Amino acid sequence: MDFTVIDAGLVAKLLLLLLVGMGPKIALVPFLEMTQAFDAKTKAAIGRQMVLTAVVTALIIFATGALLMRLLHITGGAVAVAGGIVLALLALKMAAGPTEKHHDDLGMPVDPAKIAVFPLAVPYMLNPVGITVLIIASDEVVSIASAGLVVGLVLLVAAFDYLVFTNIDALAKRMKPASLVISEVVFGILLTAVAVQLFVTGLVNLGIISANVTH
Repeated sequence: MDFTVIDAGLVAKLLLLLLVGMGPKIALVPFLEMTQAFDAKTKAAIGRQMVLTAVVTALIIFATGALLMRLLHITGGAVAVAGGIVLALLALKMAAGPTEKHHDDLGMPVDPAKIAVFPLAVPYMLNPVGITVLIIASDEVVSIASAGLVVGLVLLVAAFDYLVFTNIDALAKRMKPASLVISEVVFGILLTAVAVQLFVTGLVNLGIISANVTH
């Protein structure tokens, strides 16, 4: 990402990446599955805690990402490769469809406060794409304006997440289970492609492969 010039292209690209990286889609199906036994008030509380945890974590990552990269002697390319690998594992699970048993099926008690933080806030809402983008952006911002742009878009996406997950019961009534499963599989395949692209971009940045591979 080139933050030297802030234009519509940069804003659109960053917003799209953050919608994938901390938007509601990846967390939606796990949220519905894990909260199905709770009433509407508890679901809304879980949603609020999930969004708050994700946005605070995102801002901390953005504030400290560049410092951590320097302390650990890692590059943006290495971060992109690592993010691509972790995202691929998550995306392949989505693409395979719902195969895991719910907590209720296993007889395990579910703590709303705990599931709101993990796994719903991280790694479902704030997923490897978001973490990777924020770490790289932290290292590449060149001014207060560019840093403000990233923070502003994070808060914008978080506001959208908040609207979705605090009104999840009303939205769920309009969602058909079959369409949710299909969209989960399709989005999983698309995310796998994003993971591959992250991995390839990281290898290019590390100089392991030629930039012509990405064209």
